[in-house]
Amino acid sequence: MNSPLLSRTVRVGNLFMGGNHPVVIQSMTNTDTLHTEATVEQSQRLFDLGCRLVRITAPGLKEAHNLENIKSRLVQKGYTDPLCADIHFLPEAASVAAQIVEKVRINPGNYCDRKTGKTEFSPAEQQAERQRIGQRIAPLLEICRQHGTAIRIGVNQGSLSERMVSLYGNTPLAMVESALEFTGICHDLGFDQIVVSMKSSRVEVMNQAVRLFAKRMAQNGLIYPLHLGVTEAGNGQDARLLSAIGIGGLLADGIGNTIRVSLTEDPENEVPVARRIVDAARELQKLPPSDWEQKHLKIEGCPLSEEQKTTAAIRLGKLMLQGQKEGFRIETQDPAEGERLLNDLLQASGLKFHKTRFIACPSCGRTKYDIQKALAQVKEMFPDYPDLTIAVMGCVVNGPGEMAGADFGYIGCGNGKVNLYRKGIDVKRNVPEAEALKELKKLISESLAESSLE
Repeated sequence: MNSPLLSRTVRVGNLFMGGNHPVVIQSMTNTDTLHTEATVEQSQRLFDLGCRLVRITAPGLKEAHNLENIKSRLVQKGYTDPLCADIHFLPEAASVAAQIVEKVRINPGNYCDRKTGKTEFSPAEQQAERQRIGQRIAPLLEICRQHGTAIRIGVNQGSLSERMVSLYGNTPLAMVESALEFTGICHDLGFDQIVVSMKSSRVEVMNQAVRLFAKRMAQNGLIYPLHLGVTEAGNGQDARLLSAIGIGGLLADGIGNTIRVSLTEDPENEVPVARRIVDAARELQKLPPSDWEQKHLKIEGCPLSEEQKTTAAIRLGKLMLQGQKEGFRIETQDPAEGERLLNDLLQASGLKFHKTRFIACPSCGRTKYDIQKALAQVKEMFPDYPDLTIAVMGCVVNGPGEMAGADFGYIGCGNGKVNLYRKGIDVKRNVPEAEALKELKKLISESLAESSLE
């Protein structure tokens, strides 16, 4: 049995994260935060499904203030489990939200200098920036201290500061150093009610970053609870396998205290998937690793159940994320089903691609178009291109950064318009949504034609 990485305990309202406390399952609403009743009703459904914490986007001050109405209505209806505010770009919104809800999620990029295009930073410049970060975050920490509010430091590969990228590249190490810098600043300022996440749309990057960060925390003797998740996982079986590989192997190794499965589907679909991952990891953790870290699986049943697929993803995925590519076999009553599952696991692990890879955010209150419909249409148009990665993103807040590595991007920008990207560059802006899919198809078709001539 693997020994858990015992972190300090962080209180989030009536929940405790870390230490020996059970893994907390959470999710996020995708309603407009200014629509109080819709957000309350969706939060209720998530809590009723077993979600213990619900995150709500607060991109601006109006949304942050309206968290008070949402919180009040939930309490009136008997729901007292905690809420988390998701903050983007605006530190002032975090300060408002921290006085209302039990947890706020901030991105280190919110508190760093704006991008200048610089590629080199002297030691003096690095120290000066660290001091500025401390000055900017200190007021929020004081508010959190006064109100008993926890903070999640949410590091995303797609939104690292240019200073971290210049020092370490856009790598797992850069993610780790960013998180260590922020936890160190909080520690220096006497604040320890911290949860940390390291997220990427690439499961291998997320896995490396989390494992390295856990190791560095243990070495430093400052171990904070870890939030696990694979961002922009997409939808359907591919997203479920991706999440099981990314989250389950870590949990089975005793790493992780709270999880969120991100699906480009209704948020209510996330909770049972998360529960399956937690349950499967818990069962595997009871065994010596040598009993379950094996390349050959024999699975009974036809068709395979979701529980069986989840366990297979965790068992084989852990080895795949170590870079092992060959020798895997899944033996089932239906050989074709076993082969499909194995190919999907190899693709999810980033090892071998047999179809188009899709990156898609789960959407939230910032999404102003039907991203689920758009993703389904894009997947139907381009299903079988192993060398192609397409991103379908909900908004321009995180979209351009989080779709790093995608060949093409389809990003909603509000008012019925879409921006189209190629290799990270916006090549068509403000395309009417009714025409966007046709324009995307044209871009991709032209690119594939150019590639065939090379």
